[in-house]
Amino acid sequence: MPTTGSAAAGFDLAALDAITEAVESGAGLPQVVRAAARALDASLALIDRSSAVLAVAARSPADERSLLAGGDRVETHDLRVADTSVGQLLMRTRSDGEPPGPGMTRLVLTLIASEVERVRGPERASEEATAAFVSDLLHGRVTDADAAVEQGTQLGVDVGAGGSVIVVRAHPLAPVEEGWRGRFLAVAQRGARAVLPTSVAVLDAPDGSLDAEAFVLLPGADEAGGERVAEALLRELHAALNGFAFALGRSRPAGAPLEFTRARNEALLAANVAEGQEDREALAFEETGAYRLLLSAMSEDPAELQRFYAETVEALVAYDEQYETDLVKTLETFLEADGNVAGTAQRLFTHRHTIRYRLERVRDLSGHDVNSSDGREKLSLGLKAMRVLGIANRRGPASEPGSVGGRVPRTGANR
Repeated sequence: MPTTGSAAAGFDLAALDAITEAVESGAGLPQVVRAAARALDASLALIDRSSAVLAVAARSPADERSLLAGGDRVETHDLRVADTSVGQLLMRTRSDGEPPGPGMTRLVLTLIASEVERVRGPERASEEATAAFVSDLLHGRVTDADAAVEQGTQLGVDVGAGGSVIVVRAHPLAPVEEGWRGRFLAVAQRGARAVLPTSVAVLDAPDGSLDAEAFVLLPGADEAGGERVAEALLRELHAALNGFAFALGRSRPAGAPLEFTRARNEALLAANVAEGQEDREALAFEETGAYRLLLSAMSEDPAELQRFYAETVEALVAYDEQYETDLVKTLETFLEADGNVAGTAQRLFTHRHTIRYRLERVRDLSGHDVNSSDGREKLSLGLKAMRVLGIANRRGPASEPGSVGGRVPRTGANR
């Protein structure tokens, strides 16, 4: 028996009517997704562009978990309005029969994308305005305290009593798919708000960076509150994102709105220092020791700090990058061992002759002799400048362009 054009294309007009009725009645995204699941005979999960789950239509809790985890036979469809991505739809066909035709699937995706844009558009605009305000506040582009308090009040961010700042950085240790930075930001936001619901996280991705970095504003948070948020945030990141290394820095409390710039710099310094340590992934500014003395240089004259780094250890970093050696690590360990070769060899599980050879290469490349007190002092300060500038030996490869020999090239520019 011949089929009509619509049936041949896989259209179910009754199912489409249910979707359009849900849209027209303003029933909400969950109802729209349930109607779409019936139309496509599939389990569906609607994800916005910040990786938040907006609605799920699944057969069981186990089916929902598998769907969200990207299990077997799960397809990912981008939802777009014009050239703008508004989210994704995860889909797994339920039956063993014919899958929905491409025309049916495309029409349903278009309907859902349009509804997401209609429902989430005003909220997204508000989120973007809040993120822009927080970014301006942290970077010192807000110079009037009263205006900052007024604008923050309008956006629901109370900065009148100050607060704290956290910087958290993620570095991929394995290949990652596109859009991972948005998920990182969403997870960081979720972890912070579990302790302090008024927290606001904003993404900061410097040009050419292979990492992701988020600044988290904690309105009204004192030292203890900031510590609790930091712990919860890291727990959430480890639970939700596999295959990443994290570094977190936490500032001292800021007592007024215009002090948030200082707090941002403190948190950034702490994160840079934490990233250079193998045994710590989180540091408070108060725990950075002598690095604190270089904070003003990082904030006021990073070019001078960069020049000192270039005159001391930059050649060692470049050599390690090119030949996959460990001159920087050897130098750090040698200085920590008070200049003792045997102690350095023991800590690095390396023969003393190898340590001596590496230290000779340090002298040849840097022009500073580790056997002299002046040389050791300059190299030690050079290593500190390297950490303050955020130039750290990576702990694993990234999958993005630019990774060579399992190591990620780094620039010396301050972030």
